[in-house]
Amino acid sequence: MTDIIKRVVIENVTPSVDNGRFPARRAVNETVTISADIFVDGHDRLTARLLYRRAGTDQWRQIPMQLLVNDLWQAAFIPHELGIYEYTVTAWIDRFDTWRSQVSKKSADGQNVSVELMEGARMAKEAAERAKKEDADQLNRLAEKLMSQEAAKQPDVFLKDTVFAGLMTRYPDLSSQVDYPKVLPVRIEPRKALYSTWYEMFPRSCADDDPTRHGTFKDCINRLPYIAGMGFDVLYLPPIHPIGRSHRKGKNNTVTAGPGDPGSPWAIGAAEGGHTSIHSELGTMEEFLQLKTKAKEYGIDIALDIAFQCSPDHPYVTEHPEWFHWREDGTVQYAENPPKKYQDIYPFEFESPHYESLRQELSDVIHFWIDKGIRIFRIDNPHTKPLRFWEWLIEDCKKLYPETIFLAEAFTRPKTMYRLAKGGFTQSYTYFTWRNLKWEIEQYFETLTQTGVKEFFWPNLWPNTPDILPEFLQLGGRPAFVLRLMLAATLSSSYGIYGPAFELCVNQPLDPGGEEYMDSEKFEIAHWDLEASHTIRPFITRINRIRRENPALQQTRNLIFHPVDKEEILCFSKYTDDFSNIIFVAANLDPHHTHSAWVQLPFEQMGVPVDKSFQMHDLVSDARYLWHEGHNYLEIDPGVVPVQVFRIRRRMRSENDFDYFM
Repeated sequence: MTDIIKRVVIENVTPSVDNGRFPARRAVNETVTISADIFVDGHDRLTARLLYRRAGTDQWRQIPMQLLVNDLWQAAFIPHELGIYEYTVTAWIDRFDTWRSQVSKKSADGQNVSVELMEGARMAKEAAERAKKEDADQLNRLAEKLMSQEAAKQPDVFLKDTVFAGLMTRYPDLSSQVDYPKVLPVRIEPRKALYSTWYEMFPRSCADDDPTRHGTFKDCINRLPYIAGMGFDVLYLPPIHPIGRSHRKGKNNTVTAGPGDPGSPWAIGAAEGGHTSIHSELGTMEEFLQLKTKAKEYGIDIALDIAFQCSPDHPYVTEHPEWFHWREDGTVQYAENPPKKYQDIYPFEFESPHYESLRQELSDVIHFWIDKGIRIFRIDNPHTKPLRFWEWLIEDCKKLYPETIFLAEAFTRPKTMYRLAKGGFTQSYTYFTWRNLKWEIEQYFETLTQTGVKEFFWPNLWPNTPDILPEFLQLGGRPAFVLRLMLAATLSSSYGIYGPAFELCVNQPLDPGGEEYMDSEKFEIAHWDLEASHTIRPFITRINRIRRENPALQQTRNLIFHPVDKEEILCFSKYTDDFSNIIFVAANLDPHHTHSAWVQLPFEQMGVPVDKSFQMHDLVSDARYLWHEGHNYLEIDPGVVPVQVFRIRRRMRSENDFDYFM
């Protein structure tokens, strides 16, 4: 006897990253929406179910899927735990619903449906065989009634019987059931992975009381109120380890260091120790832990820089020479990106017979700092190490510590950046730093938020870094800093700045046309006048407060661009799923001149009634404007504020009824 042919088709189940090779990514308590194309030949009706569970458990939870349009079905669940969840889809021909629909149409047309009622009775009896006793008895009674003359005269009584429909739904005929052949994963990350605000700072430059002194962790503690006051919740520290002395770089990356030059923190390792040691001039491990504890009191998590490379003085070089590439002349190959040379840095040799011991040692470094209470790591240049190494290391870490966040500092080719994210990196640096024109920004962020990339790549936007002073900031003055800050803070739910260089609008490059800072803090200790009159600290504080108070800005995949009749004006919006929070951003991308434009927003799509005027509240300037359906006027002077961040405020009168402030 051959099996019954399976007629149901299930295709295009999403989210699916590389057909399930890698997990999609969501945050804890964030809705996970699953979609699938499900169809069958002919006119039979279908029932579909979403099945999901936490990985490692046996019991599936089932949720009915809803038919939206054009054979597209959808369902959603909300995960409340960190880690990996699994999901799949199943569907079958709903023979009872198909029967009821066809009989209803025939009955409404005045046709005799006696034979059809007999068929319904047969289905009820078959369902009774699958049912519990009480339900089985009721189904058998219903089957008898369907065979009666009363049913033939008034079939609608049975067709509309909700009890009958409920029983048939509870005990369906699954002979046509088709299961999607794959179980797909989704990784559930902590909320801070989705929404975070980073501040990068060199601890050695925190000695505010004495510009000639090397800063310490105690000085960092004194700086915490300043950082927290601006609204940052992640403090990222460059490497805090001992710094090598051999081939130490001097000021502005000169090859020869002077007597007092502190060297680059990324040249890790000296006789005092390596990746699990602390640079003595910063303080002790106990003082570092005090900084971590005190930061937590301000609502700030410490993020550590992990740079898997060594100075020539690192203990690894003598204790484990097998982990490095030795040249024919008996020297270790230092890092190069021709014509650039980094004589103060030795890269690891991953293509080595000793790879297993190397990767275990590097994993132990991460776990060492996790044991110290660190849960956020910024990984330096991960694209220069094997991709599968990171996949192994991050998975190994997240099995025990799923709350850990890894930020990939990888300014490299898009596919390599995407593969790092697929392989486990929670957040990623982006090309935002160099996207300045309207078409560049729209094209790039539509790729990140409106394509399959959104399922695994979470952008963390940085308008500057210690390595990068973009030309736009060099030439645009104070308005350029305000503009790029506000774009970073609103285009993505996670962003960061390298300060205090950013809030003090430092824009002097080392060389014309280059992107290195003059007197780079990477190679010397800086002294900052945090109270300088030209600081944009008040703007940073305000925009971070706006982010905290508006949930729409705490997501990234909800980004929608809007057409504007001026190339210098960029407009986009974000809103929550229930439209309770709607944010509209208008930015003048020209930091030198005032520009105006007319913009038309899809208010009806945003859940805003189009038959009345309503108020737009600019959260930056606190100005209020009356807008209406159709085109509305914008005029933005970058000399005042180059960005307007509007909120459409509404007050709920009842569950489905809102007042719009006018």
